[in-house]
Formats: sequence, C-alpha cells, structure tokens
Amino acid sequence: MKQIISQISSQLQSAYPEDEARSLAWWIMEELTGKSRTELQFGCKDTAFSPIMQEKSQEIISRLLHFEPIQYIFGHTLWCGLDLLVTPATLIPRPETAELVERINVQMVNDQMVNVLDIGTGSGCIAIALKKAHPSWSVTGIDISPEAIAIARENARRNKVEVNFQVADIFDFNEETPKFEEIVPPAGKEILNPKYDLVVSNPPYICESEKTSMRPNVLNFEPSSALFVPDDDPLRFYRRIAELFSLPLEGRGRERGLFFEINEAYGPQLSAMLDNLGYTDIQIHKDIYGKDRIIEARMAR
Repeated sequence: MKQIISQISSQLQSAYPEDEARSLAWWIMEELTGKSRTELQFGCKDTAFSPIMQEKSQEIISRLLHFEPIQYIFGHTLWCGLDLLVTPATLIPRPETAELVERINVQMVNDQMVNVLDIGTGSGCIAIALKKAHPSWSVTGIDISPEAIAIARENARRNKVEVNFQVADIFDFNEETPKFEEIVPPAGKEILNPKYDLVVSNPPYICESEKTSMRPNVLNFEPSSALFVPDDDPLRFYRRIAELFSLPLEGRGRERGLFFEINEAYGPQLSAMLDNLGYTDIQIHKDIYGKDRIIEARMAR
C-alpha cells in the first residue's frame, strides 16, 4: 500500500507540493477502497489494488493534474462531521467556515429555541451543521442559485436533518423599503419569516483584483458568483444583509445575533459599518491562520 501511495504522490508532485500530493494520494486510496487511512495503514495490508482501481486512479490523477478539485471529482466531501455533496454549482466547504459554525455553537450553546437564517447557503453546509448540533433550532437557508438549493436539500436528506431551503436573492426586493420586516417580495417569491434570532452568512468577499493570486483549482472550477465582489464595493453583501436585519426583534426578549465570514482586509471597515447601523457588541475573531475571518454583532430589541 505504501508503494502505491508513493507512486500516486510522485505523479502529483509536478502540480502540487509534496505534502499536499501525499494527502491527495491517501484520499484517492480511501475513496477507491472504501477504507479509512487507519485501516489502510494498519488493518488492511492485504487490500487488493485491482486493475479497475488502477484505471480509476489514473483518471483521477489526470483530472487533478488539470487542477480540478478532488471534492468535485468525487462529488462529495467530509466537513464538520458531515458527508456533503458538492458540485461546481456550490463552493467547497472550508476549515474557516467550520470555525464560523463553531463560534456560533460556543456563543449560543444554551439557546434551545432559535430561528436561524443562513444567507448564501450554497451546499447548505452551515445550515445543516447548525441544525445537526441544535436539533431544536428552526433553520432556513437561502441562495440565489436553484442548482445550489437542490444540492443543499439533498445534503439535508443525506445528513438526516430538516432545513427549510429556498431560492431567494437578498437584492431582489423593493429598494424603497430596505428593512427586512417591511419588505414586500416580488410576485411569486415566498415570504421569509422576519423574526430570525440568528443571521449567518459566508457571502462572496474576494475582490476581483485578488484573482491573480488565487490557485487554478479555485479560480477555474468553483462558482465565481459565490466568490467575487467588485473592487469598488467589497462590502456590498454585508451592507445589504446588515441593513435588512437592522431593526430590533420587538417583543422577543432577546438580541438578534449576526455572524459573518469575512475578507481579512476589511474587518475594521465592516465593524465601523455595523456600528453605524446600530449593531452592538461587535467582535472580530481570527482564524487558525491568524487572519481576521469572523465578525459577530448584536442588534438589541
């Protein structure tokens, strides 16, 4: 088995760093054999690598050498203990987003009844992870992409949770009534419950000018509409969401929580914007790489 891993890793090292190539090699073997790395290393030394597996591995290697993400090649990924379907219609869930979920779990561990809205849900990863951790919560996820919503709904079924997923565009409302509680949706649009206690979003936040520094596996394969914002308006999604939910929750006896994953370059600007809109207890948190990545705030009732 070690020899096969070494051979696959060597083939991939023309396009990937050595450590990443070896990690991908193990991932390929786990997927093809249906066994964990531990089983392959210690419990299944006699695992056969059939000619069909060899053929499949070479096809996977070829696609990886063209920088196609391995998650799209396999059609799924493991994230936050969830097995999630992913396609080019959805972003691949990342460790930083798992930190966002964990931050919410820490902050709201004692809340039994919470109405949650996940904006730009994509694969549904955030909404499903929150529902899995808090079965009593009512969770809704929205996205502009019908294809993404179809994947999110399947992921909810796959992970045995009930989440309300809807196709919706936060910009597709009457601009003369910007407060969410006052919005009259266009004809044919479902009316979303305005009484959300918790609003979370990992919206597009990479500036167009940052494309030159991005790896081809992201730039050439993941949906650009879920990644990029104009250089001249990098906070457009945050501003829109914050404005829509800046009215207090009257009579609810609690504050509304707002949680965002953010571009590390715009933490102070976003914090100032939230402050100007009346949000309180604004906090910026760094990710495991030491970069500003999560911002949270409250809107008092």
